[in-house]
Amino acid sequence: MSREIHHALVTGADGFIGSHLVDQLLARGVKVRALSQYNSFNNWGWLEGNDNENLEVVCGDVRDSAFCREIVKDVDTVFHLAALIAIPYSYVAPESYVDTNVTGTLNMCQAVKEAHTGRLIVTSTSEVYGTAQYVPIDEKHPRQPQSPYSATKIGADAIAKSYYNAFGLPVVIARPFNTYGPRQSARAIIPTIITQIANGAKEIKVGDLRPTRDFNFVEDTCRGFIALATAEGVEGEEINIATGTEVTMQQTLETIAELMHSDVKYVVDPQRLRPAKSEVFRLCGDNTKIKLLTDWKPQVSLREGLQQTIDWFTDPSHLAHYKSGIYNR
Repeated sequence: MSREIHHALVTGADGFIGSHLVDQLLARGVKVRALSQYNSFNNWGWLEGNDNENLEVVCGDVRDSAFCREIVKDVDTVFHLAALIAIPYSYVAPESYVDTNVTGTLNMCQAVKEAHTGRLIVTSTSEVYGTAQYVPIDEKHPRQPQSPYSATKIGADAIAKSYYNAFGLPVVIARPFNTYGPRQSARAIIPTIITQIANGAKEIKVGDLRPTRDFNFVEDTCRGFIALATAEGVEGEEINIATGTEVTMQQTLETIAELMHSDVKYVVDPQRLRPAKSEVFRLCGDNTKIKLLTDWKPQVSLREGLQQTIDWFTDPSHLAHYKSGIYNR
């Protein structure tokens, strides 16, 4: 018997994965309070234009503990996705990553603890594992802080786990591998390739194409979050959301070029390269645990997901949101 979600809070709801998660929750009839990061433009990111009657958008910042205590009131499930996630920018502004990712997670854990909310899903990342010491990577794989970003996510996971151990907080640490799909930031490899080709580039700029990744289509990732929020007996667990397959960046580029009927050439852009000891060269996740504990399994193949992503990005109204000629750290 699974637990029900009636009223959920989603932090980071204005972003890529968060906005898709909001869509899926609303489609299930869930009442959603969606946190959009406060800004003076009153812009709700990818929530703009969503007028679903079950959606309540609030603006604020998880770095403020008093605000966090307010937004968790009257909800039964919290999906905590709010984070700074761009790895290159973490080399430039590491303190801001600590403030948002570590302190922000601490604030949410404490707020949920005080409000006695039903369950907290904390979003981790496969980056906490660093370059694979063995594959597929299961949840017992050593943590390797190969970037300031990954270090802060390791710290955030530890904070969440400590609240389970010390206070019995009903927390689940969801660890998605490399999510891609519509609305993703162009700093990521798949959107950066698609947007450059879509804008007519004959030569595109990329980083290192040797590393492998375990790509999750965003709809599968969000289904994983919901599976972990509704499954019984998963509190205190760290759980991968992964396909169990890997593909090189080179193969990914070639598949995108094929699907877009492009003969584009590529050049390595030095500013897109990570420092040598910071590059994660291999990621391939073990999804045994999530399959044992829930009914989740990946449903969208890489080729199908890439085609859906291409179709979305090549819509002129969507492509207009992206500055393909500027590398956004």
